[in-house]
Amino acid sequence: MNPALWVAKTGLDAQQTRMQVVSNNLANVNTTGFKKDRAVFQDLIYQNVRQAGGQATQDTLLPTGLNLGTGVRVVATEKQHAQGNIVQTENALDMAIEGRGFFQILQSDGEFAYTRDGTFQVDADGQMVTSGGQLLQPNITVPPNTDQVTIGKDGTVTASVAGQAAPIQVGNIQLAEFVNPAGLEPLGQNLYAETAASGTPQVGVPGLNGLGQIMQGALESSNVNIAEELVNMIETQRAFETNTKAISSADQMLQFITNNV
Repeated sequence: MNPALWVAKTGLDAQQTRMQVVSNNLANVNTTGFKKDRAVFQDLIYQNVRQAGGQATQDTLLPTGLNLGTGVRVVATEKQHAQGNIVQTENALDMAIEGRGFFQILQSDGEFAYTRDGTFQVDADGQMVTSGGQLLQPNITVPPNTDQVTIGKDGTVTASVAGQAAPIQVGNIQLAEFVNPAGLEPLGQNLYAETAASGTPQVGVPGLNGLGQIMQGALESSNVNIAEELVNMIETQRAFETNTKAISSADQMLQFITNNV
């Protein structure tokens, strides 16, 4: 096979993967707390035909070598954990994190997950849960006959109960932070899981030790920039077309040799 065909084929695969990443970003432009992905490329191994610094003659060295590339691959997809815009919702149980940190969620299998989606509700037992019914940790239970829930910037949750003059404190929300949040594993449902690359979670009080503060009655929107993703889409399309042209040109060259030699 003509090596140029294989090299161009790897380019098609890489650009197709990048298009999938861009499409996923655009599909989640309105997903609360979503963090955009970026495809990371890496060139493949080179064929070292002539070594740089080799002896051209007994008295001279080659200033450059002859290395032929064999293509490209997508080596990683990296989450960009930049802050999204804060959108006011006026819903007392909606929370946005201003700064670093993740809400802790207890999954049905007993494992912890982490999210930036602060869309919380209360279940039949008064416990604060995600839209999917998973418990917020530490567990917060809102008493019956509660008129109003107040959540402070430091995560303190108080409830005003009918018939009681003073509000009562019902719990404290804590945030988890990771040394390398880009190493978290996306699980879907706006959740992430700890991995060996992310490091262990460092749990603390919002607003302390570098953790962000909690804003009640607001949500963090996706950090996807539509204009930027459309530019990325055009770049990907042009790169795909160029690699297709390279395959077509290599095929025409082979056809010419076959018909004329």
